[in-house]
Amino acid sequence: MTPKRLLAGLAPLVLVTGCTVGPNYRAPDLSVPAAYQGKIETSPPGAAVDPATWWRGFADPELDSLVTRALADNPDIQVAASRVRQARLAEIVAEAQGKPTVDAQANVNYIHFSKNAGFASLAQLFSGGSSGSSSGGGVALPGDSITTYSAGFDANWELDLFGGARRGVEAARAREEAAVWNSRDAAVTLAAEVADAYFALRADQERARIVNDEIARQTRALEIAAHISQVGLTPHVDVTRQNASITSLRAELQPIAADVAMRSHALSILVGEAPEKLTDELARPATAAAIPAVPAGLPSDLLRRRPDIRAAERQLAAATADIGVAVSDLYPKFNLTGVAELISSALSNLFTGDSLQLTGAGAVQFPLFDWGRRKATVGMRKEDREQAYLNYRKTVLGALRDVEDALAQIDAERRRNQTLRKALADSEETAGSVEAQYKTGFVAQDSLLNAQTDILKAREQVALSDAQLKEYTAALFKALGGGWQMTSDHQTTDG
Repeated sequence: MTPKRLLAGLAPLVLVTGCTVGPNYRAPDLSVPAAYQGKIETSPPGAAVDPATWWRGFADPELDSLVTRALADNPDIQVAASRVRQARLAEIVAEAQGKPTVDAQANVNYIHFSKNAGFASLAQLFSGGSSGSSSGGGVALPGDSITTYSAGFDANWELDLFGGARRGVEAARAREEAAVWNSRDAAVTLAAEVADAYFALRADQERARIVNDEIARQTRALEIAAHISQVGLTPHVDVTRQNASITSLRAELQPIAADVAMRSHALSILVGEAPEKLTDELARPATAAAIPAVPAGLPSDLLRRRPDIRAAERQLAAATADIGVAVSDLYPKFNLTGVAELISSALSNLFTGDSLQLTGAGAVQFPLFDWGRRKATVGMRKEDREQAYLNYRKTVLGALRDVEDALAQIDAERRRNQTLRKALADSEETAGSVEAQYKTGFVAQDSLLNAQTDILKAREQVALSDAQLKEYTAALFKALGGGWQMTSDHQTTDG
């Protein structure tokens, strides 16, 4: 067949290469509330917190350092980055499908023919009875040998007439974008985990400081009680009770110390270090941290800001494209093969025009009967898409719940914090009055110890509430999708 006729035969096939089977993707339109039910305390003018680096709003240099190191060296972040690179390589593989492939090859073949071959006598008749010598003309007789040399190229092209390869590229690209969003979601989660562990650590350290201060105060009171007891103004049992109270406080320090060590170990692991690495660093006094106000936003912002929602949407796009890949297997497959070789029995004339050998072939494969395997595969891909859609919907609803939960927790904890501070002030005032009455002998020591215990508990409750308020604020920033920065290296396509 001449090249002209070959092109004419391929023309109808080329005309249908624009056909792409399978459904075209459209991003789902999920309705979200017009506003959050919970109230958001917006930032004052000039003091807005950047959601990408929300932890800086707490004004704590140690927290800034921990989050920065974690985002750089945490193994989970590195695994997510590796998955992005892997997805980009998978996209390259997908883009190569449906394109011609060309391979170069060179061969040297040596054949020695058997003297006892069935055609030996006939071959000797035509050769005049000669045998046992190597043929130099490219024809060998029984008992002779021949060496051939070849070099050339072979090309193969499976025509993507129905768009299966193109759908594969769509799926691979969507999965690469999902991997990028998953890496950002890993950063969002990691920043929140570091903040939670850090605030819990500082709360335990504050509790330890409060207990140590109370031990020091009661130790001074014990010395005074001992002197008073020696002169007979108070019974010796008061000294014993005061000493028992101090012993109980020292016992209370032990589980707190264990919690501090565990928080320190957790933070070390989060920043990619050995468990004991940050012990000395975190033992230093903390900077008085602020509680940042949260920037205002609408529920619809979540669909653009939350990395997990964006990743779920991209997975839905990939699952939709997979249907087209499966549907294309229901249609015929056309394959073109061409080989251009230089073949000769002598290297001296291998690279000449007379050594050129061309081979061309076209093949078509029609699916006839496979016991329903291809159709079942299409059905499976459709179910994959349905599951991806439901997962996307679940992710959106979960994100809305995360925000509403965090808003409710912050509002309740603010009210609780105010109440606890008032209770602390009342306890301190009551303890002051009871201590004055005890010194004058109007009340027993039991009343004083109870009042001191009330102060200690109130101070611990305030410290824990302060830390809880910071943790809830960090949870709100996480729920709003804060913790990642859009860069030119990771632009993605909005669904």
